Amino acid sequence: MDLEKGRSDGRQLHEVRPIFLKTGVVSQAKGSAYIEMNKTKLVCAVYGPRHIPKKSDIATNGLLNVEFKFAPFSCLQRRQSQPDSEEKELSLLLKQALEPAVCLHTFPNARLDVYILVLENAGSVVAATITCAGLALADSGIEMFDSVVGCSLKQIENRSYIDPTHEEEIHQTEKANGLVTLGYMPNRHQITTLIQTGKIPQHTLTKAIKCLMDGCQHIYPLLRDCLVKSFQKQTAEAQ
Repeated sequence: MDLEKGRSDGRQLHEVRPIFLKTGVVSQAKGSAYIEMNKTKLVCAVYGPRHIPKKSDIATNGLLNVEFKFAPFSCLQRRQSQPDSEEKELSLLLKQALEPAVCLHTFPNARLDVYILVLENAGSVVAATITCAGLALADSGIEMFDSVVGCSLKQIENRSYIDPTHEEEIHQTEKANGLVTLGYMPNRHQITTLIQTGKIPQHTLTKAIKCLMDGCQHIYPLLRDCLVKSFQKQTAEAQ
């Protein structure tokens, strides 16, 4: 891939891919959502809060459990059916990204389960998961401090690629390059998580974070509009 000639999908460096969002895709779940960013596709379902059985101590806050899984056919290399080390690590990172947005004190001694299944990975899958999971949590009716949105950036030398594709993510050069993913609460203007791999100079990282925050602010209205349309549909069906 020759990035000097531009991005393979014709986007500008600062442009995110078109995003399709839908709620209520898993009928048995308390809340659910689906996201499609070109060929990156995943679904998220929220269950609970459920009472934690055999819990001896009293907790003032509930627990958030996040399980992330790649479907076997979602990547170029077939994934195993059992969770591997990468999926377990991503589950923990996603939990850290989502926890600050959830009012855990509203369900003490109970657990909220968030399940994510990646159907196709074409880049920026962690950022897409944060957005999709945030939408599913909002769809569930769980009390939240704010919505949470994700956005990724690939830094290759002096160029910043917002919402990178898989080819851009794995592109390597001899000079500084790295991948940064941000979890962000747009109304509170608070960062919930910052995940970095590779090497990025400090001054470049500061600019990257600002660019990611702008990207999240661009994505947030899509999430908000999806929730409004879902609520209007539910209201119409109830009448």
